Amino acid sequence: MSGSPDDIRVDSDSRDTLLDDLLNTCCARPFDLLGWHPDRTGKGLVVRIWRPDAIAVDIIDELTGNSLGTTTPIAPGLFERSFVDISEPQAYHLLVTNAQHHQFRADDPYQFSHLCSTEPVIRHHWLHHTLGAHLQSVTLSGHGWQGVMFRLYAPHARSVSVIGSFNHWDGRLYPMASSHSGIWRLFIPDVKQGDLYKFELKDHNGQLLPHKADPFSFYAEQPPGNASIVYDARKYQWQSKDWHQCQGLDRPVSIYEVHLGSWKKGKAGQRLNYVELAEQLVPYVKEMGFTHVEFLPLHEHPFNGSWGYQPVGLFAATSRYGDPDGLKALIDRFHDAGVGVILDWVPAHFPSDSHGLASFDGTHLYEYEDPRRGWHPDWQTHVYNYGRSAVRNFLISNALFWFEQFHVDGLRVDAVASMLYLDYSRGEGEWEPNILGGNEHIEAVRFIKELNEAVYLNYPDAMMIAEESTSWPGVSMPTYDNGLGFGYKWNMGWMNDTLNYMTRYPEHRRYHHDQILFSMVYNYSEHFILPLSHDEVVHGKGTLLSRMPGDEWQQFANLRALYGYMFGHPGKKLLFMGAEIGSRQEWNHDDQLDWYLLEESTFSSGVSTMVRYLNSAYQSLPALWRSDYEPTGFQWLITDDELQSVIAFSRHTSSELPGDSPIVVICNFTPVVRQHYRLGVPEAGVWIEAFNSDRCEFSGSGVVNQLPLTTEPLPMHHQLHSLVMTLPPLATVYLHLI
Repeated sequence: MSGSPDDIRVDSDSRDTLLDDLLNTCCARPFDLLGWHPDRTGKGLVVRIWRPDAIAVDIIDELTGNSLGTTTPIAPGLFERSFVDISEPQAYHLLVTNAQHHQFRADDPYQFSHLCSTEPVIRHHWLHHTLGAHLQSVTLSGHGWQGVMFRLYAPHARSVSVIGSFNHWDGRLYPMASSHSGIWRLFIPDVKQGDLYKFELKDHNGQLLPHKADPFSFYAEQPPGNASIVYDARKYQWQSKDWHQCQGLDRPVSIYEVHLGSWKKGKAGQRLNYVELAEQLVPYVKEMGFTHVEFLPLHEHPFNGSWGYQPVGLFAATSRYGDPDGLKALIDRFHDAGVGVILDWVPAHFPSDSHGLASFDGTHLYEYEDPRRGWHPDWQTHVYNYGRSAVRNFLISNALFWFEQFHVDGLRVDAVASMLYLDYSRGEGEWEPNILGGNEHIEAVRFIKELNEAVYLNYPDAMMIAEESTSWPGVSMPTYDNGLGFGYKWNMGWMNDTLNYMTRYPEHRRYHHDQILFSMVYNYSEHFILPLSHDEVVHGKGTLLSRMPGDEWQQFANLRALYGYMFGHPGKKLLFMGAEIGSRQEWNHDDQLDWYLLEESTFSSGVSTMVRYLNSAYQSLPALWRSDYEPTGFQWLITDDELQSVIAFSRHTSSELPGDSPIVVICNFTPVVRQHYRLGVPEAGVWIEAFNSDRCEFSGSGVVNQLPLTTEPLPMHHQLHSLVMTLPPLATVYLHLI
């Protein structure tokens, strides 16, 4: 059989263009030419094969294994064979002979035109169900095929090809089919889990772009390859049924913030993988008594030094520590242990790596084109275009993906302040006001509200936490009440004031007494989490311990008093790893924590013991958490003893359940023991110490109130009853009414 380009039966106006596009590797409609088509007589069928790597192509019947004949080249790389005796398309394989006269079997994706002939069904907040690389079983001519359906959103590209380990990264072989929606698609048989792939795009002018990783890839290769990896996200079988536990505002929340790569190393100094972390990190967090663990971002990110905060693959759990199922198993183990899992999530910016989202299809598809909105001066990264529905859907789909696919209990949303303000970290002339003339980023606000509404609609028990450092009103208030819709907000003001106060020498604290009191002025404006996070132990700040004044004993005493004050103060709690052992070395993402301190320093082991005890005491005393966000749950007792740097307050619940009696928290922020200190308390009766940071087992000096403290009807501190106690030096004490 002979043929020519003129035999191709397509619309005459587009015939030459289609063929030219195919031959020049910029074809957007490959199914108009390739696969099965009626022949020119209209009585038979013709099959056209695109193999620019071949000098000859034979067609093999899939059912019988017999040859259906050799094709005829009709253009460079384009082969054809007509069949007058075949009226219905049937399944086939190819026997390809390349220029080196090597023969190999191949499957032709263009026989599956029925899979790409219609627009895919899109659920806007669940884009990951459709886009990306999805393993799929299909039937053609009664034969079952296994392969992968690739779909990519690139509305401004002239052409897109799938390249990968299965086609020698040859961008000529597998051009994808475009659609009116901007979604390109192609089913490729015999592509399997573990295969590497990227997309080769040409812009609207036909210029080749850098090879792009799949924005919806579930798994990714480490640098320098940075390829996406075909992965079955549905195969993991979840074991734990305990998901979204201890999540309410009236529940105790004590979070252990972790960077997985630097928590602990293996014996040879290597990173622990997800499986090893499940064996070591889970029992440690459980033993220390934390209710939740929070991972620094686990999205795939090429630069270790970003700690995950410059992600490229939002849907891909980083392969630094293993495959996605390893992370799921780690989360499963945490849930089995009764520990919730929170993930840091980064929708504020993305890096400019060439394989990522930047200038994705030759246009500013994901980022704002105007650098006054689309470029972060602080991080030298791009800013998502929150005004585009496709970008909002991409980000919201990703948030829902982590709940759906990884069973996370919450997301801590990074850098919210940078999203809310158009002039964030920008000088005069570097930003453009909104349509009302203000500096509020109206499009970002809309996105944040839509995000939180979508999460809470689908996962009502989720925790959505904002890292937001300004006085923007209603961050953790519902959107129906004109709030942003988060469940919680980090209390950066408390953190800054408290650390500023605690790093002063005790003799100077009397002059800054207001700093330790000020947080309660605004405490009930938001649902606050009190964070002592990773940001406080990097960039030359030292560690929490090294910032405390005085000699070694005083430094550790200050640290223990700080933690006691923090756990007594209204709000949920967060400690970054290393804080619980009194680390002396500033956090290094390439190293591990100073675990040797637990063996070599009684002070460090004392802090560790105290944090474990403090977590237990905190969770067993409902007054410390049940009414965190109710003004009736807190009362100042002592605010005016600045000369001795003493403060005291009581915590209450509105419940009358057993154990819900009030707690009084007393802090002595000087190294002076205060004997016979009279303290007004909210109720008459017998009080005992529930916690004392100066206990000997915590490596304190052992100044404790061993005997029960009985009140007297002597008014003090605006209370009708008072008691006399001893205040230990540089310490926090909890008294519990029995």
